[in-house]
Amino acid sequence: MTLNALLPRTGWRLFALALIATAIVYWPGLYGSWLFDDYPNIVDNHGVQPTQGDLPSLIGAALSSPASDFKRPLASLSFAANYLAAGLDPFWMKATNLVIHLLNGLLVFLLARALLQIDADDRGKQRAGNVAALIAMAWLLLPINLTSVLYVVQRMESMANLFVLIGLLGYVIGRLRMLDHPGRFGDLLLSIASLIIPSAIGVLAKETAVMLPLYALLIEWLVFRFRGASPEGIDRRIAALFVVVLLLPMIVGLAWLVPRLLRPESWATRDFTMGTRLLTEMRIVVDYIGWTILPLPHSLSFYHDDYVVSSGLLSPWTTLTSGICLLALVVLMFWLRKRRPLAALGIALFLGCQVLTGTILPLELVYEHRNYFASFGLMLALFSLLLPVGSFVGATSVATGDSRVATEVAPTNIFGWRGLVLGGLMLWWVGMTAMSAYAWGEPLRLSQALAERGPDSPRAQYELGRTYIIYSHYEPGSPYTKAAYAPLERAAALPKSSILPQQALIFMNSRMELPLKDAWWNSMTAKLAALRPGVQDESSLAALVDCARHDDCDLPKDKMQAAFEAAMSHPEPSPRLMSTYADYAWNVMGERELGAGLQTRAVNGAPQEPAYLITLTRMLVAQHKFDEARARLAQLESLNLGGHLDSQLKSLRRQVETAATSSSPASS
Repeated sequence: MTLNALLPRTGWRLFALALIATAIVYWPGLYGSWLFDDYPNIVDNHGVQPTQGDLPSLIGAALSSPASDFKRPLASLSFAANYLAAGLDPFWMKATNLVIHLLNGLLVFLLARALLQIDADDRGKQRAGNVAALIAMAWLLLPINLTSVLYVVQRMESMANLFVLIGLLGYVIGRLRMLDHPGRFGDLLLSIASLIIPSAIGVLAKETAVMLPLYALLIEWLVFRFRGASPEGIDRRIAALFVVVLLLPMIVGLAWLVPRLLRPESWATRDFTMGTRLLTEMRIVVDYIGWTILPLPHSLSFYHDDYVVSSGLLSPWTTLTSGICLLALVVLMFWLRKRRPLAALGIALFLGCQVLTGTILPLELVYEHRNYFASFGLMLALFSLLLPVGSFVGATSVATGDSRVATEVAPTNIFGWRGLVLGGLMLWWVGMTAMSAYAWGEPLRLSQALAERGPDSPRAQYELGRTYIIYSHYEPGSPYTKAAYAPLERAAALPKSSILPQQALIFMNSRMELPLKDAWWNSMTAKLAALRPGVQDESSLAALVDCARHDDCDLPKDKMQAAFEAAMSHPEPSPRLMSTYADYAWNVMGERELGAGLQTRAVNGAPQEPAYLITLTRMLVAQHKFDEARARLAQLESLNLGGHLDSQLKSLRRQVETAATSSSPASS
């Protein structure tokens, strides 16, 4: 196949229809509001809300994400750009996500077209454009991909995969040019650059972009077979490339990661171990296949915190059957490898996508957006099996270099049973996505729908109660106030819930000057003592502290302190928890020594976090410990990358010197 065959000639009209249909289906959902992790990452994160677009402000925005230790600066910068252009308006944030999704659809179309044309004959090449457009249309409109568009914070996922798709397309083009023009170094350089540069940029949006070399390896294995222009032997340059960009980094990464994962504290905030997680993920991956190809109304519930953890191969019994299904899928992939290489590739890409998030990392078990790229693999496999592009030379000129080995695949009649199956699935996907997008367009409508889909999900029930609180405007007589209690108390009683529902009940009644039940406090304290606090628990305590600090909530100090002591009873409390407790001790309890001590521990636990240092410096100034304050200022200056802390440093220096001067004997 020549590179010229990749130039788009067919399929563009159908793809344009796909873009229009996607925009129409998603449009109602753009009018929705923020949800769940949008708050800590965007709404409550003042770092992505700069007042001006100067370099220090943008660097501060890039380093402000609480979602990951790697900060995901590119995604945070995009949120800051949205804020500078339109303020904190979720419509434009979601609209930007939709544009990224459409761009990804374009890359899916071009990549699918390139793959479909590689070994196709002339007739197949003509059909490849339309089949690729259908694959792109299906992928754009899959219900499982909705959260990567309308859930604002998951721009991290869609943006990372923008660079993954760019890299894969560049790699395929580079490899074809290497086959067309043997010996040209520039073509090899293109293949190398297509793996390294997009990976490096993509991980700045989200770490999932690190999977690009693995996906390229799967394409190489199943489509190009490591061949050069001649049929003899393996192109050693390509083999060496994957040793350098995939194998060696993987070995180094595992050597660094595995010892950490073997420590009990790595799993302290989870209700599963590495072993039970691996067992459970077998069921989850199989569920992902069903949720992608034939999603039922209650499947895509967004919140999956009620997912039952597998404790053994037969507990539940679907663990074993899921393992058998995955093994059968791997066997099918190998069986299709020479018969239908693109179908095998689709299966391999789907399974490969689960390697990072579905194995040994102590992440939450289930998220729909983890299938944003994986769903492309399933679509490639499905359409390659049901709608082949026509007669093609199976695993020949590219795979074996022997044009005498051919496989005839009759073009599928679009009006035959296979075409009807695909047509029915497409209509189902469009209908499901349209209904979900409509629900996402209004907060109460969405929270009611998700609570109905997940009656045993603590998060779904909490979010419904929280939405009722927002709609109540903190008016005790509002019908929404009365409606909020049932879902919040249901969420609080569910065994896998965090302290979010208790916090919401306490927050609501305190704001409305209504009685606070002892049962809420006791339940919250018991949960904090039973399990090491997670991110949601820490956010809940921070919300109560903030409310008390601003005199919006009259919270019993003894009960708040008991809650903090329960949370702190676990080994190695997080720096965020210690800083939150320090805030409460200093500003509400008036215990300055306790507050400064806790803040010092927070700084020691996270020395690269400027916010903790800034707070500690202010505490030291208030205690007239000026030498220590200056030492902390010097520590803060070392973190002033690109001048993004200039304004804070200037203010702190002024505070230190002013306080030191006013307290000196000469001034008195």
